[in-house]
Amino acid sequence: MIALIAGLFLGMVIALLTHDVPPVPEQVFRLAQAMIGAIIGAGISLDSVVRMGRDAPTIALVTLATIGVSLVAGRLLALRGDVSRVTGAFALIAGGASGVTVVARDLGADDRVVVVVQYVRVLVVLLTLPVVTTLVFHPATGQGTLAASDAQVGPSLAYAAIALALGLLATKLLPFTTSVVLVPMVIGAALAASGWFGTVVVPAPVQWVAMGLIGLQVGLRFTRSSLASIARMLPAVLALLIGMIAVTAAVGSLLAILTPVDGLTAYLSTTPGGLPAVLATAADSGSDVTYVMAIQLTRLVVIMLMLPFLSRWLRGSGPAAPSGT
Repeated sequence: MIALIAGLFLGMVIALLTHDVPPVPEQVFRLAQAMIGAIIGAGISLDSVVRMGRDAPTIALVTLATIGVSLVAGRLLALRGDVSRVTGAFALIAGGASGVTVVARDLGADDRVVVVVQYVRVLVVLLTLPVVTTLVFHPATGQGTLAASDAQVGPSLAYAAIALALGLLATKLLPFTTSVVLVPMVIGAALAASGWFGTVVVPAPVQWVAMGLIGLQVGLRFTRSSLASIARMLPAVLALLIGMIAVTAAVGSLLAILTPVDGLTAYLSTTPGGLPAVLATAADSGSDVTYVMAIQLTRLVVIMLMLPFLSRWLRGSGPAAPSGT
Protein backbone atom coordinates (compact mmCIF):
# COMPACT_ATOMS: atom_id res chain seq x y z
CA MET A 1 0.00 0.00 0.00
CA ILE A 2 2.74 2.49 0.95
CA ALA A 3 4.70 1.79 -2.24
CA LEU A 4 1.60 2.29 -4.41
CA ILE A 5 0.75 5.57 -2.69
CA ALA A 6 4.37 6.74 -2.97
CA GLY A 7 4.35 5.94 -6.70
CA LEU A 8 1.02 7.71 -7.05
CA PHE A 9 2.28 10.89 -5.41
CA LEU A 10 5.52 10.83 -7.40
CA GLY A 11 3.57 10.49 -10.64
CA MET A 12 1.20 13.30 -9.61
CA VAL A 13 4.09 15.65 -8.85
CA ILE A 14 5.75 14.89 -12.19
CA ALA A 15 2.46 15.28 -14.09
CA LEU A 16 1.52 18.55 -12.41
CA LEU A 17 4.96 20.14 -12.83
CA THR A 18 5.72 19.08 -16.40
CA HIS A 19 3.98 18.75 -19.76
CA ASP A 20 3.71 15.83 -22.20
CA VAL A 21 4.68 13.24 -19.60
CA PRO A 22 5.27 9.80 -21.16
CA PRO A 23 3.41 6.93 -19.46
CA VAL A 24 5.07 3.88 -17.96
CA PRO A 25 5.97 1.63 -20.95
CA GLU A 26 3.13 -0.80 -21.71
CA GLN A 27 5.24 -3.96 -21.30
CA VAL A 28 6.59 -2.76 -17.95
CA PHE A 29 3.06 -1.96 -16.79
CA ARG A 30 1.85 -5.43 -17.85
CA LEU A 31 4.67 -7.03 -15.85
CA ALA A 32 3.59 -5.03 -12.81
CA GLN A 33 -0.05 -6.04 -13.35
CA ALA A 34 0.90 -9.72 -13.62
CA MET A 35 3.01 -9.50 -10.46
CA ILE A 36 0.02 -8.09 -8.56
CA GLY A 37 -1.87 -11.21 -9.64
CA ALA A 38 0.95 -13.46 -8.41
CA ILE A 39 1.06 -11.58 -5.09
CA ILE A 40 -2.68 -12.13 -4.56
CA GLY A 41 -2.33 -15.79 -5.53
CA ALA A 42 0.41 -16.36 -2.96
CA GLY A 43 -1.95 -15.18 -0.21
CA ILE A 44 -4.60 -17.84 -0.90
CA SER A 45 -3.87 -20.51 1.71
CA LEU A 46 -4.92 -24.15 1.43
CA ASP A 47 -6.55 -24.02 4.89
CA SER A 48 -8.73 -21.15 3.76
CA VAL A 49 -9.69 -22.94 0.55
CA VAL A 50 -10.77 -26.00 2.58
CA ARG A 51 -12.76 -23.75 4.91
CA MET A 52 -14.43 -22.10 1.89
CA GLY A 53 -15.77 -25.46 0.79
CA ARG A 54 -16.95 -26.51 4.22
CA ASP A 55 -18.83 -23.28 4.95
CA ALA A 56 -19.70 -22.47 1.34
CA PRO A 57 -23.39 -21.46 1.78
CA THR A 58 -22.70 -19.03 4.62
CA ILE A 59 -19.60 -17.61 2.95
CA ALA A 60 -21.48 -17.15 -0.33
CA LEU A 61 -24.33 -15.25 1.35
CA VAL A 62 -21.98 -13.00 3.33
CA THR A 63 -19.87 -12.34 0.23
CA LEU A 64 -22.89 -11.40 -1.88
CA ALA A 65 -24.29 -9.18 0.87
CA THR A 66 -21.00 -7.31 1.35
CA ILE A 67 -20.45 -6.84 -2.39
CA GLY A 68 -24.07 -5.71 -2.74
CA VAL A 69 -23.59 -3.06 -0.07
CA SER A 70 -20.49 -1.69 -1.80
CA LEU A 71 -22.20 -1.63 -5.22
CA VAL A 72 -25.11 0.36 -3.78
CA ALA A 73 -22.59 2.81 -2.31
CA GLY A 74 -20.87 3.03 -5.69
CA ARG A 75 -24.18 3.75 -7.40
CA LEU A 76 -24.87 6.55 -4.91
CA LEU A 77 -21.44 8.05 -5.62
CA ALA A 78 -22.26 7.88 -9.34
CA LEU A 79 -25.23 10.19 -8.77
CA ARG A 80 -22.64 12.94 -8.95
CA GLY A 81 -22.31 14.39 -12.43
CA ASP A 82 -18.55 13.82 -12.54
CA VAL A 83 -18.48 10.09 -11.69
CA SER A 84 -19.55 7.32 -14.07
CA ARG A 85 -21.35 4.21 -12.84
CA VAL A 86 -18.30 2.04 -13.58
CA THR A 87 -15.98 4.39 -11.70
CA GLY A 88 -18.35 4.61 -8.73
CA ALA A 89 -18.64 0.83 -8.48
CA PHE A 90 -14.90 0.20 -8.83
CA ALA A 91 -13.99 2.99 -6.41
CA LEU A 92 -16.12 1.66 -3.55
CA ILE A 93 -16.16 -2.09 -4.15
CA ALA A 94 -15.14 -3.70 -0.87
CA GLY A 95 -11.91 -5.62 -1.30
CA GLY A 96 -8.89 -6.14 -3.52
CA ALA A 97 -7.82 -2.48 -3.69
CA SER A 98 -4.60 -3.24 -5.53
CA GLY A 99 -6.23 -5.64 -7.99
CA VAL A 100 -9.15 -3.29 -8.72
CA THR A 101 -6.78 -0.38 -9.25
CA VAL A 102 -4.69 -2.39 -11.68
CA VAL A 103 -7.58 -3.22 -14.03
CA ALA A 104 -9.75 -0.11 -13.56
CA ARG A 105 -8.64 1.79 -16.65
CA ASP A 106 -8.77 -1.29 -18.88
CA LEU A 107 -12.42 -1.76 -17.91
CA GLY A 108 -13.53 1.81 -18.57
CA ALA A 109 -13.23 3.35 -15.10
CA ASP A 110 -11.28 6.47 -14.19
CA ASP A 111 -8.32 4.91 -12.42
CA ARG A 112 -7.39 8.23 -10.81
CA VAL A 113 -10.65 8.30 -8.89
CA VAL A 114 -10.54 4.56 -8.22
CA VAL A 115 -7.07 4.52 -6.68
CA VAL A 116 -7.69 7.51 -4.41
CA VAL A 117 -11.09 6.32 -3.16
CA GLN A 118 -9.97 2.68 -2.76
CA TYR A 119 -7.10 3.68 -0.50
CA VAL A 120 -9.25 6.15 1.41
CA ARG A 121 -11.54 3.14 2.00
CA VAL A 122 -8.63 1.09 3.33
CA LEU A 123 -7.53 3.97 5.56
CA VAL A 124 -11.02 4.48 7.02
CA VAL A 125 -11.34 0.74 7.74
CA LEU A 126 -7.94 0.73 9.45
CA LEU A 127 -8.87 3.73 11.60
CA THR A 128 -12.28 2.41 12.65
CA LEU A 129 -11.25 -1.21 13.20
CA PRO A 130 -9.53 -0.83 16.60
CA VAL A 131 -12.21 1.60 17.82
CA VAL A 132 -15.13 -0.73 17.02
CA THR A 133 -13.26 -3.81 18.23
CA THR A 134 -12.38 -2.23 21.58
CA LEU A 135 -15.62 -0.38 22.31
CA VAL A 136 -18.08 -3.03 21.11
CA PHE A 137 -16.40 -6.39 21.74
CA HIS A 138 -13.88 -5.65 24.54
CA PRO A 139 -11.64 -8.60 23.51
CA ALA A 140 -8.72 -9.82 25.57
CA THR A 141 -5.43 -9.32 23.73
CA GLY A 142 -2.53 -11.63 23.20
CA GLN A 143 -4.85 -14.63 22.85
CA GLY A 144 -3.23 -15.96 19.70
CA THR A 145 -0.78 -15.15 16.93
CA LEU A 146 -0.62 -15.39 13.19
CA ALA A 147 1.46 -18.33 12.07
CA ALA A 148 5.00 -17.17 11.50
CA SER A 149 5.99 -17.38 7.87
CA ASP A 150 8.87 -19.75 7.15
CA ALA A 151 9.05 -18.59 3.53
CA GLN A 152 12.53 -18.78 2.04
CA VAL A 153 13.74 -16.09 -0.36
CA GLY A 154 14.99 -18.51 -3.02
CA PRO A 155 11.82 -20.60 -3.36
CA SER A 156 9.68 -17.49 -3.10
CA LEU A 157 11.60 -15.83 -5.94
CA ALA A 158 11.25 -19.02 -7.97
CA TYR A 159 7.51 -19.03 -7.28
CA ALA A 160 7.21 -15.38 -8.39
CA ALA A 161 9.23 -15.98 -11.57
CA ILE A 162 7.29 -19.10 -12.58
CA ALA A 163 3.88 -17.58 -11.76
CA LEU A 164 4.82 -14.50 -13.76
CA ALA A 165 6.20 -16.41 -16.75
CA LEU A 166 3.36 -18.94 -16.95
CA GLY A 167 0.80 -16.23 -16.29
CA LEU A 168 2.03 -13.97 -19.10
CA LEU A 169 2.30 -16.94 -21.49
CA ALA A 170 -1.24 -18.08 -20.68
CA THR A 171 -2.46 -14.50 -21.07
CA LYS A 172 -1.38 -14.59 -24.71
CA LEU A 173 -3.56 -17.67 -25.19
CA LEU A 174 -6.45 -16.19 -23.14
CA PRO A 175 -6.45 -12.53 -24.15
CA PHE A 176 -9.56 -11.42 -22.28
CA THR A 177 -9.74 -8.17 -20.36
CA THR A 178 -8.04 -8.45 -16.93
CA SER A 179 -6.41 -11.79 -17.86
CA VAL A 180 -3.03 -10.20 -17.18
CA VAL A 181 -4.00 -10.10 -13.48
CA LEU A 182 -6.44 -12.99 -13.14
CA VAL A 183 -4.40 -15.67 -14.90
CA PRO A 184 -1.20 -15.13 -12.84
CA MET A 185 -3.42 -15.02 -9.73
CA VAL A 186 -4.96 -18.43 -10.48
CA ILE A 187 -1.62 -19.95 -11.47
CA GLY A 188 0.03 -18.44 -8.39
CA ALA A 189 -2.68 -19.83 -6.11
CA ALA A 190 -2.24 -23.30 -7.64
CA LEU A 191 1.55 -23.15 -7.24
CA ALA A 192 1.27 -21.93 -3.64
CA ALA A 193 -1.25 -24.66 -2.78
CA SER A 194 0.91 -27.36 -4.40
CA GLY A 195 3.52 -27.03 -1.66
CA TRP A 196 6.36 -27.38 -4.17
CA PHE A 197 7.95 -24.15 -2.97
CA GLY A 198 7.05 -24.53 0.70
CA THR A 199 5.49 -21.40 2.18
CA VAL A 200 5.72 -18.62 -0.39
CA VAL A 201 5.57 -14.89 0.07
CA VAL A 202 6.58 -12.67 -2.84
CA PRO A 203 9.66 -10.81 -1.51
CA ALA A 204 8.84 -7.32 -0.26
CA PRO A 205 11.14 -5.45 -2.72
CA VAL A 206 9.40 -7.16 -5.65
CA GLN A 207 6.02 -6.16 -4.23
CA TRP A 208 7.21 -2.58 -3.73
CA VAL A 209 8.39 -2.30 -7.34
CA ALA A 210 5.13 -3.69 -8.74
CA MET A 211 2.96 -1.50 -6.51
CA GLY A 212 5.12 1.55 -7.15
CA LEU A 213 4.83 1.15 -10.92
CA ILE A 214 1.06 0.84 -10.71
CA GLY A 215 0.86 3.99 -8.60
CA LEU A 216 3.26 5.84 -10.90
CA GLN A 217 1.22 4.96 -14.00
CA VAL A 218 -1.96 6.32 -12.41
CA GLY A 219 -0.25 9.39 -10.96
CA LEU A 220 1.18 10.43 -14.33
CA ARG A 221 -2.38 10.82 -15.65
CA PHE A 222 -3.43 13.45 -13.11
CA THR A 223 -4.18 17.04 -14.06
CA ARG A 224 -5.00 20.00 -11.84
CA SER A 225 -8.67 19.81 -12.82
CA SER A 226 -8.94 16.07 -12.12
CA LEU A 227 -7.24 16.51 -8.75
CA ALA A 228 -9.67 19.29 -7.83
CA SER A 229 -12.62 17.14 -8.94
CA ILE A 230 -11.53 14.24 -6.72
CA ALA A 231 -10.98 16.57 -3.75
CA ARG A 232 -14.55 17.86 -4.11
CA MET A 233 -16.01 14.36 -3.91
CA LEU A 234 -14.11 13.28 -0.76
CA PRO A 235 -16.80 14.42 1.76
CA ALA A 236 -19.38 12.29 -0.07
CA VAL A 237 -16.92 9.41 -0.23
CA LEU A 238 -16.26 9.54 3.52
CA ALA A 239 -19.99 9.57 4.28
CA LEU A 240 -20.57 6.56 2.02
CA LEU A 241 -17.65 4.69 3.57
CA ILE A 242 -18.97 5.20 7.10
CA GLY A 243 -22.34 3.96 5.90
CA MET A 244 -20.72 0.89 4.29
CA ILE A 245 -18.88 0.02 7.50
CA ALA A 246 -22.10 0.34 9.51
CA VAL A 247 -24.14 -1.84 7.13
CA THR A 248 -21.45 -4.52 6.80
CA ALA A 249 -21.21 -4.59 10.59
CA ALA A 250 -24.95 -5.26 10.63
CA VAL A 251 -24.34 -8.14 8.20
CA GLY A 252 -21.74 -9.43 10.65
CA SER A 253 -24.26 -9.23 13.49
CA LEU A 254 -26.73 -11.26 11.46
CA LEU A 255 -24.00 -13.81 10.73
CA ALA A 256 -23.29 -14.13 14.47
CA ILE A 257 -26.99 -14.59 15.23
CA LEU A 258 -27.65 -17.22 12.55
CA THR A 259 -24.45 -19.27 12.90
CA PRO A 260 -22.21 -20.50 15.74
CA VAL A 261 -19.60 -17.86 14.80
CA ASP A 262 -18.83 -15.41 17.62
CA GLY A 263 -19.58 -11.71 17.20
CA LEU A 264 -16.02 -10.46 16.78
CA THR A 265 -15.13 -13.12 14.20
CA ALA A 266 -18.32 -12.25 12.28
CA TYR A 267 -17.51 -8.53 12.38
CA LEU A 268 -13.93 -9.07 11.21
CA SER A 269 -15.16 -11.34 8.41
CA THR A 270 -17.42 -8.66 6.97
CA THR A 271 -15.24 -5.54 7.24
CA PRO A 272 -14.98 -3.90 3.79
CA GLY A 273 -11.24 -4.39 3.39
CA GLY A 274 -8.08 -3.91 5.44
CA LEU A 275 -7.17 -7.62 5.36
CA PRO A 276 -3.71 -7.49 7.03
CA ALA A 277 -5.00 -5.45 9.98
CA VAL A 278 -8.15 -7.59 10.18
CA LEU A 279 -6.12 -10.80 10.38
CA ALA A 280 -3.77 -9.32 12.97
CA THR A 281 -6.75 -8.27 15.10
CA ALA A 282 -8.34 -11.71 14.73
CA ALA A 283 -5.13 -13.44 15.82
CA ASP A 284 -4.51 -11.11 18.77
CA SER A 285 -8.06 -11.52 20.09
CA GLY A 286 -8.18 -15.29 19.65
CA SER A 287 -10.88 -15.10 16.94
CA ASP A 288 -11.18 -17.71 14.18
CA VAL A 289 -8.45 -16.47 11.80
CA THR A 290 -9.08 -19.16 9.18
CA TYR A 291 -12.79 -18.32 9.01
CA VAL A 292 -12.03 -14.60 8.64
CA MET A 293 -9.45 -15.34 5.95
CA ALA A 294 -11.86 -17.64 4.08
CA ILE A 295 -14.61 -15.03 3.82
CA GLN A 296 -12.28 -12.13 3.03
CA LEU A 297 -10.42 -14.14 0.37
CA THR A 298 -13.63 -15.41 -1.17
CA ARG A 299 -14.83 -11.85 -1.58
CA LEU A 300 -11.51 -10.77 -3.09
CA VAL A 301 -11.51 -13.60 -5.66
CA VAL A 302 -15.18 -13.09 -6.53
CA ILE A 303 -14.61 -9.37 -7.03
CA MET A 304 -11.64 -9.93 -9.33
CA LEU A 305 -13.60 -12.45 -11.40
CA MET A 306 -16.74 -10.32 -11.65
CA LEU A 307 -15.09 -7.00 -12.59
CA PRO A 308 -15.20 -7.52 -16.40
CA PHE A 309 -18.86 -8.55 -16.30
CA LEU A 310 -19.73 -5.73 -13.89
CA SER A 311 -18.05 -3.20 -16.16
CA ARG A 312 -19.86 -4.47 -19.25
CA TRP A 313 -23.22 -4.42 -17.46
CA LEU A 314 -22.78 -0.93 -16.02
CA ARG A 315 -21.58 0.56 -19.29
CA GLY A 316 -24.44 -1.09 -21.19
CA SER A 317 -27.25 -0.13 -18.83
CA GLY A 318 -27.65 3.44 -19.99
CA PRO A 319 -25.69 6.61 -20.65
CA ALA A 320 -22.77 6.93 -18.24
CA ALA A 321 -21.60 10.16 -16.70
CA PRO A 322 -18.05 11.32 -17.42
CA SER A 323 -15.50 10.62 -14.73
CA GLY A 324 -12.68 13.04 -14.20
CA THR A 325 -10.99 15.18 -16.84
